Amino acid sequence: MSLHVVIGFGPAGAATARLLVEKGHPVRVVTTSGRSPEPGIEHVALDARDSGRLAEAARGAAAIYHCAAPPYHRWASEWPPLASSVCAAAETTGAVLVMLGNLYGYGPVDGPMTEKLPLAATGTKGRVRAAVWEQARKLHEQGRVTAVEMRASDFFGPGVTDGGHLAARVMPRLLRGKPVATLGDPDAPHSWSYLPDVARALVEVAGEERAWGRAWHVPTEPALSPREMVDLLAARSGTGPVAVRRLSPAVLGVASLFSPMIRELREIRYQFDRPFAMDSRAYEAEFGARATPLDEQVEATVDWWRERLTTTGRPA
Repeated sequence: MSLHVVIGFGPAGAATARLLVEKGHPVRVVTTSGRSPEPGIEHVALDARDSGRLAEAARGAAAIYHCAAPPYHRWASEWPPLASSVCAAAETTGAVLVMLGNLYGYGPVDGPMTEKLPLAATGTKGRVRAAVWEQARKLHEQGRVTAVEMRASDFFGPGVTDGGHLAARVMPRLLRGKPVATLGDPDAPHSWSYLPDVARALVEVAGEERAWGRAWHVPTEPALSPREMVDLLAARSGTGPVAVRRLSPAVLGVASLFSPMIRELREIRYQFDRPFAMDSRAYEAEFGARATPLDEQVEATVDWWRERLTTTGRPA
């Protein structure tokens, strides 16, 4: 089987690498700090912004999966050199470049988001993410790389510990039957991309020539509000109804004085203050893919978190 290289080992990178191993592929994971080896996965420590070293690490690879991202408050300064290096490595090696994207590039829109919408974001993070894909797309059109982007909404599911929406800030409290707080309007419909579906889509498009050269949306179930998701998770956990409250803008304002991450959330508050729904029917129609049924997503997520808290005692 062919070598596959995964850049980044956050939730999506780890899920993608492990899925590739399940399919029999040797996998090399590139991170800044490296990690201990695990079955089927070689971990390499290097700065992915070093295009020469990255190309050497990816030599002979069938595909490069770009699942890394700088810290929120350093997107503007670190995304451009990282994206350029990854594109250069793909050009040097001839590997298919599979990019994990998100929905920031569209900016605030009315109605469900489709891949046909322009990348019209005006905020810094949205413009940066749009530029990253546009760079790869232009290189693809010039015949210099083979690139494809899979766009997902907020991650949800087993393995998702970071981010506060349905992860470490919510699940441990929910499993104890305690009230939870959400960013923005708890009743605004929102799309949640199930992590195993994200990994499956990334792996699938690497080998599908008809997917290359454009962006697609990861198969995702219809949008549900944070309150609706918490209700489903609480019902599965057996804790009974859990109160869902909106985080106070005043509290967020004070916290932003001390946290660069929270300050950066101001730009994307629209994603939680109003409906934020993605339409993944184009990918589903083209490849016959479907999101994992919602009840299975909820069951697996609650079971994973319960086991994690039992064995580690830590939320993240």
